Amino acid sequence: MAIQYKEILSKSILTEASGYLDIGFTHSLNPYGGCAFACRYCYVRELPIQKFKGISWGEWVDIKMNAREVYRKEIIKLRKKERPINLYMSSATDPYQPIERKACITRGILEEMLQNPPDLLVIQTRGPLIERDIDLLVQLKEQCKLIVSMTVETDREDVKRVFAPFAPSIKKRIETLEKLHLAQVTTQAAISPVLPFTPGFPKKLDGIADYIWIDTLTIGDGAAGKRSARLKMPQLFSENQFSEWYQQNLHVKVENYFKQFFPSEMIRVSKQEAFLK
Repeated sequence: MAIQYKEILSKSILTEASGYLDIGFTHSLNPYGGCAFACRYCYVRELPIQKFKGISWGEWVDIKMNAREVYRKEIIKLRKKERPINLYMSSATDPYQPIERKACITRGILEEMLQNPPDLLVIQTRGPLIERDIDLLVQLKEQCKLIVSMTVETDREDVKRVFAPFAPSIKKRIETLEKLHLAQVTTQAAISPVLPFTPGFPKKLDGIADYIWIDTLTIGDGAAGKRSARLKMPQLFSENQFSEWYQQNLHVKVENYFKQFFPSEMIRVSKQEAFLK
């Protein structure tokens, strides 16, 4: 898959949180525009940033070359308001997609955060490349509340290949979670969205995840499942004989199942303000 990379200068890097992120976050932070992982279920495909792009999702990435400098200016300005700054990185891209290995935009932002930390930082990724930055994460967790949330929507590689063929392997993501946990970085396994998994999935996360986040395509796409429907997810599930996994109450069943293996306080379901507890 050919990807069009474009270096841009961004006027802003912190976007006031709204909608799905209105759970205690004050801002989202996206180091890139677009995402090379191109997951078929990604709700961003249905947002204006993609709708009017003219290039298919997964085939373009904008690199925000001045992200570090803009972050510094914006957080210094926000600090003057003497309010909490709770950041979610990222809501419409992956901060550790392949180009980050070369561009180091996310790493630059983390380096700046050591000087100007937020109060809370949740890093949401499916990129094992985050291992490279463990040195910075270990320092940053001493200055703010830090959670690394790794997307592991299934433990089946065959299922991943159907829904996210360009994303890193599940095995590698689980190994990365373990390395982060060993470095004493607070970790979260984001089963988001829930895809068909084996009965042994919880055991693979035992001892490496401090929290389990559960979300589905029907409650977590920001439009009560309508975006997922427009992306033809029900049909994709059906075509692959996964229809029983596309249910309105799937999150309840998965939550109850995982509670057989983990304490209730470790389990988070969809839109909750648990990050602040």
